[in-house]
Amino acid sequence: MLVGASQETGSVGHAVLTNLLREADRFELHAVNPHKLVIPGAHCHTGIQTVPPGPALAVIAIPARLVPDVLRKLAAKGIGLAVIISAGLGKTTEPGQEMLRVAREAGIRIIGPNCLGIILPHMGINASFASHDAPAGELALLSQSGAIASAMVEWAAPHGVGFSAILSIGDMAQTGFDELLELLAADPQTRAILIYMEGLDDGRAFVKAARAVTAIKPVIVLKAGRGTVAGRAALSHTGALAGSWEVYRAAFHEAGIVTASSLDALFDAAAMLDDVPELPGERLAIVTNGGGAGVLALDAMEVTSAPLAELSDDTVSRLDAVLPPGWSRANPVDIIGDAGSARYRAAMEAVLADDGVDAVLAMNCPTGLLMPGEAARAVADAAGSVPRKKPVIACWLGDANRASSHEVLGAARIPEFSTPAQAIRAFGYATAARWARVQILPDGASAPDVDAIVRGDAIIDAVLADNRHLLSEIEAKGLLAAFGIPVVSTQFAATAELAEQACTELPAPYAIKIVSPDITHKSDFGGVVLGLADAAAVRQAARAMAKRIATRFPEARIEGFAIQPMIRRKAAHELFAGIACDPSFGPVILFGAGGTAIEVIDDKSIALPPVHLERAKQLIGETRIARLLSGYRNVPATDQTAVAEVIAALSNIALALPRIAELDINPLIADADGVVALDARVVLRK
Repeated sequence: MLVGASQETGSVGHAVLTNLLREADRFELHAVNPHKLVIPGAHCHTGIQTVPPGPALAVIAIPARLVPDVLRKLAAKGIGLAVIISAGLGKTTEPGQEMLRVAREAGIRIIGPNCLGIILPHMGINASFASHDAPAGELALLSQSGAIASAMVEWAAPHGVGFSAILSIGDMAQTGFDELLELLAADPQTRAILIYMEGLDDGRAFVKAARAVTAIKPVIVLKAGRGTVAGRAALSHTGALAGSWEVYRAAFHEAGIVTASSLDALFDAAAMLDDVPELPGERLAIVTNGGGAGVLALDAMEVTSAPLAELSDDTVSRLDAVLPPGWSRANPVDIIGDAGSARYRAAMEAVLADDGVDAVLAMNCPTGLLMPGEAARAVADAAGSVPRKKPVIACWLGDANRASSHEVLGAARIPEFSTPAQAIRAFGYATAARWARVQILPDGASAPDVDAIVRGDAIIDAVLADNRHLLSEIEAKGLLAAFGIPVVSTQFAATAELAEQACTELPAPYAIKIVSPDITHKSDFGGVVLGLADAAAVRQAARAMAKRIATRFPEARIEGFAIQPMIRRKAAHELFAGIACDPSFGPVILFGAGGTAIEVIDDKSIALPPVHLERAKQLIGETRIARLLSGYRNVPATDQTAVAEVIAALSNIALALPRIAELDINPLIADADGVVALDARVVLRK
């Protein structure tokens, strides 16, 4: 049923109606408009009340203020799914809230509003105002932008790419990515999924659904709104939370999703996955009639994780028999510029038969020695003649050269690209999807000790009872210790004289720090003094510190001082580990290089809890400082298992103590003897 059908050219209702009528012989179409319509191929109604029982889907393209009443009438007809193209129904608007209330009470699922519509090519349904139909195929597209969905439809047909579904989901007022991913995971006509995303409201639900999908089907996402300005634009466009790009990237990694860098890259991924949704392996061989093109392909491979296949001695001997003496005798296989179709086919068959080759990139530079399309036919014939079918990718340089081969390569299901970099990038997305699927870790993580949770909750309860949201350094270290994170022994003293007495419990030399609920970064206000030789020096430093802070920050409440022994570990590294809260995904775990220059160094990795010990080790490896932690010259390797155990413990804290908004350990000292947290900051939710 199309509510808002129109015969007025240029209207959304007319465009959707025109698209639906194109294959209306495959389903029953009811067109609703208060003005009487006469439309061959459709049953026309001036109101929903005259539509007989039967329609399963309603498409709504009417003014926003009328949508809630239409939903009530659809519910009376027993219709459970509505695609709302109409805009102006954001969650914060009165019509939008009424729409959601009516849908919830009526049990109607909504796609949209503010969307292009949906296209289901295998069913012949184009319930959108896109300018073209989409060819049927095995790719699904989920897009928050109707413009991007429309562009994909426009691009697909001339490139021979087909779709199982194109779902423009707009503002995602009710139905989001997570539900639709679950549907597509079970769809036998969908072998791979593309996503254009601007933001998420419930990042956790998305990750959970995506993990289930990527275990069986590749998912490629183009995330828009990565920068601050673009993120605000994305928010105003869809109303979804943009969050931090770094957190989104971490979430995609956890879910086994591959990220595309641009719209062009998403098109490349679509062309690749349409024909090659799954790779048997990632060892790539290159066959080319141009040595320079082969070198460019090798350059492009530097940015992918895929290895270049090593040809076996048998393959080299077989190629020796069919190629001129000047051939490269290595991968890339340069069959020389005067190669004819027979040489192309013989070389391709030899390389495809090599057990050490998982896929082949066939390249052709135009020459006057081959008829148009001749090399493509040789490559296609070779690809079809090998008993153990392996993916073949084509790169045909030159527009006319590529155009003459497009039909032949398309019929053979060989994805084609116009440059070496483009072909390798597309192959890289396929290999990344394969690796993402292989490396997904299980959801579960070791549960924290119940006593640790009780002790942590008790510390938090005491802080909140004191009407505070910032834990003192000693409270923060007590919380870390409860969860098994090594901390430096620290004493609290309310006065300079008590600070001197506290030194009797600790070995010299000493460090002293200010304790104030108003000062977060103590060193910025002179609230840290290191290397004090004895207790008397601690007393003097405490008095000077109190005076200095009273001058620099007179409003600060000074509760006392924290005294701890200096940790003398010459070869130790200063690290950072912590918990932050993202508006879309909730708690996230961070790790990286620490110290006072942490913001300048900007070396960090991010993961979503739960974080296993193995995932924690991966996080360490994703940072630049990991190279130093592995040891160099006379500096022994750091105990990275001890570092990973701290990261895993923070994951437990994030899940067990949801009242924590932020937690920083900086610095976390690490060397071959283990780790110790020298300072910590914990902020509670307000």
